[in-house]
Amino acid sequence: MRVKKLPAFSRRERQILDVLYRRGPSTAAEIQAGIPNSPSYSAVRALLRILEEKGHIGHEEQGTRYVYAPKVPRDEARRSAIAHLMQTFFDGSPEQAMAALLDVSARDLSDEELGRMAELIAKARKEGR
Repeated sequence: MRVKKLPAFSRRERQILDVLYRRGPSTAAEIQAGIPNSPSYSAVRALLRILEEKGHIGHEEQGTRYVYAPKVPRDEARRSAIAHLMQTFFDGSPEQAMAALLDVSARDLSDEELGRMAELIAKARKEGR
């Protein structure tokens, strides 16, 4: 499966998208409240306008308020972010990324989680042939 590469986002743009994916459709004030050490309200509005111009979010008018929502499905954004992470830190290697993930979290994984991971690996092996 080919992953559509989304452009890199600034830290604040990622934070806004994170709030929208976590909360769902939100106003600028709700988004601002969901950002740690949030910028000013006018800065949030400016970032929302930029994200909208880039085509990543859209808005609906509800009375006098604009309610913003992402245009890219969360799964697509997640795959793009993982692909970018793998390319940046693991030379594009899923094996290196998985090894790092297991190194960090292996002791916290339940038998059920490890079983589901093994099933995903078996499925990938089968589909890769």
